[in-house]
Amino acid sequence: MTIKEKAEKAAMLKKSGACNCCQAVTAVLCDEESMDTVMKLASGFAVGMGNMEGTCGALVGAAMAAGLKTNGAGTVRYSKRIQELFVKRCGSSICKDLKGYGSDRPPVPCDRCVYEAVLAYGEIMGE
Repeated sequence: MTIKEKAEKAAMLKKSGACNCCQAVTAVLCDEESMDTVMKLASGFAVGMGNMEGTCGALVGAAMAAGLKTNGAGTVRYSKRIQELFVKRCGSSICKDLKGYGSDRPPVPCDRCVYEAVLAYGEIMGE
């Protein structure tokens, strides 16, 4: 599956309500053997960590997947680059800003955030 196909699948998972943003990203980026654990870990990163004030769950999911891929080696560097690319494409990394709360900018739909997080991961991680 190409990274674009993974991004499309993740967006569909989010849009269908099957997963939160973090789970949708990790569902397509993490291997099957760790999926049950990863889905449980990712469950708390919905809605900007539950109050829209935190980092977008899709972006958290991409960083989690990067950690698994690198076995933790240099993950902070990769996470930073994924975040920078995500912000360039979506305008922010904070959930409420992406949703347009307190501003006049149009909201970025969650399924687009999921899509862009997977693409940013793919670009930075070489997939």
